[in-house]
Amino acid sequence: MNALISGIQQVGIGVPNANDAFTWYRKTLGLNVPIFNDEADAKLMTCYTSGEVRRRHAIMALNMAGGGGVEIWQYKNRIPVEPTFEPVLGDLGIFSIKIKCLDVPTFYTQLSSKEKKSALGASPENRKQFWLRDFRNNILQIVPNDSWFRPNGHLTGGVCGAVIGVSDMDKAITFYAGTLQIDQIVYDKTGTFEDFAFLGVEKQRFRRVLLRKTLGKVGAFGKLLGGIEIELVQALDRTPRKIFEDRDWGDAGFIHLCFDALDMDALKNQCQANGFPFTVDSADSFDMGEAAGRFSYVEDPDGTLIEFVETHKVPIVKKLGIYLNLKKRKKQTHLPDWMVATLGWGKVKD
Repeated sequence: MNALISGIQQVGIGVPNANDAFTWYRKTLGLNVPIFNDEADAKLMTCYTSGEVRRRHAIMALNMAGGGGVEIWQYKNRIPVEPTFEPVLGDLGIFSIKIKCLDVPTFYTQLSSKEKKSALGASPENRKQFWLRDFRNNILQIVPNDSWFRPNGHLTGGVCGAVIGVSDMDKAITFYAGTLQIDQIVYDKTGTFEDFAFLGVEKQRFRRVLLRKTLGKVGAFGKLLGGIEIELVQALDRTPRKIFEDRDWGDAGFIHLCFDALDMDALKNQCQANGFPFTVDSADSFDMGEAAGRFSYVEDPDGTLIEFVETHKVPIVKKLGIYLNLKKRKKQTHLPDWMVATLGWGKVKD
């Protein structure tokens, strides 16, 4: 079977002020390259925005050391709705994103004392990790990672995965491992876990499964985006709630997880055949302001929004009108390193 996705392109984060969020992610995690920073109407997303076209200000920021980006998303005609309850690990949806790190213990000691972080702990595969809250209390997990593009002085890279709450582990595995091909099962454990202490659920029972897809040889930006880690967590002692219960896409929190798509038509057929039809599909090249591509959405078995983007155009030097056009590129191999590195020309320096 041909690969359908390469790495994680970005995770959407709904915030009340995109510029404030970009400042924190840039200064704290080195996500300092805005691939686009623009305003537009989300006309194709009305099925997830209460039937209304919502205008948004979006900033997609990368760390050129490697990893996916964050798409910081701010409504322009609506105040983002916060959850009416504090989400707990195991609640349905994207609970946390995983940030790749070259040296977890050293980065832990370098973080400002003002940052809210857990004790330095270990994962079930005995690798150093810790939890960190961003400036809006969204939860991040800092994890070691072996796939890097070009380390650049930051100990952290971009997004390499997510922790996702599910109600039925076997159904979730059918989607993430069977349909999306993130199919290396690193561990499948049931019980209580000390590394959940910071989250206040170390005495509760969970089933947790870590799925991994290592860096392959496909995808124009595959080497930059790197491998994928999806940790599925099922609460066994309580009935979970949907993190986005009674809220819209674009409201506060992690709104979607986006994968870099290699063949959107084949991906659409695969999802459909496995019972996960596209709910949104731009159908052709869709202009996203400073970038362009075909995008689509699908729901996992619990309704968590998964986005796919087949990139057609990305800006290199916007002021000079220099863009990287991939639409006519026939090969799915990695772009040359020097060409990918030109994305970093737009780096914001502090």
